[in-house]
Amino acid sequence: MADGGLTVIDGSQLRSVDLSLAESAATLTGAQVIELAESRASSSLFGLALPETLKSAALLRLNIDAGSFSGTELDKDEAAARLKDLVNAIADELKDEPLVVAILDGNTLRLFLEDEDDFAMLAENLFTDLDTEDKGKLRTNEICNALAHMGVEMGIPPVSEFPQLIDILKKHGAEGEEELGQAQFAQVLQPVMQEIAEALTAKHVVVIQNIEIINGSKIRKILADKKQLTNVIEKILHDEEGGERNMGEIRGFLEKNGKEFGLPPSKDDEAVILLYDGMFSEVENRNNAAGLDKEESVVLMKEILGKFAEQLEASPVFHDLDN
Repeated sequence: MADGGLTVIDGSQLRSVDLSLAESAATLTGAQVIELAESRASSSLFGLALPETLKSAALLRLNIDAGSFSGTELDKDEAAARLKDLVNAIADELKDEPLVVAILDGNTLRLFLEDEDDFAMLAENLFTDLDTEDKGKLRTNEICNALAHMGVEMGIPPVSEFPQLIDILKKHGAEGEEELGQAQFAQVLQPVMQEIAEALTAKHVVVIQNIEIINGSKIRKILADKKQLTNVIEKILHDEEGGERNMGEIRGFLEKNGKEFGLPPSKDDEAVILLYDGMFSEVENRNNAAGLDKEESVVLMKEILGKFAEQLEASPVFHDLDN
């Protein structure tokens, strides 16, 4: 999905990547294989520069130390196998912790530019928002702030991802201290937006959004690790003084501290509250976990966590980390 929407990168895009090596490649170093894996993955993910955390996690998943592996000489077959392992590890990491990105290709900007009324309203709203002193004038260099005000949601990439923005502003004289009225402001803004749209059409910019997708992967890892699961269940069932929580208290504890276990926060999110309602509906008549013996309590918590994992896998929760 391009401008105007968000795209989820969950690793599925990497399952059919071409991992063939050049015929001329006799041997490669580990560093070259890592670079190839990153390049092939990036090209299949809309040109996204892979986050360092993702690259490190993929290496860790394979128990590869980048320092020692980088200097290792690999023959063609070994290199091909390692390349496949690395790309699959990146895909697996993305499956567990997907990224949400905006792909900016100029379409949103063109929609504003192609409709005179839409552009006039946009320019007027930007001018009004930036004219905080109600002077009816803005300096030319406020065009940069206007673009930042529009942001990714309206098709403008941040300068960190789109450094040519600085050159575009210079080219159109949008850097000075000259004061502009609303009409003049719009006249300067329009060609700047036009050139940004053209640049994005030629080369899309992919911007990672600060959105976490909670899909049950963390809960599944807990359920698969017997020692960790035992510790988590103990923490859920008992308060800090060692007292046993009843079902209402267990739900309250999970709603407040669930992020630690891979559960979504429920504050002011009706969908998540409904998720918790559904998970606890079958056990709401059990007034106190203490009414069960230890083994029954553990089985019950496994059941609840398992249902959370299933539901989140089927219907992931998008959590905006900026709010």
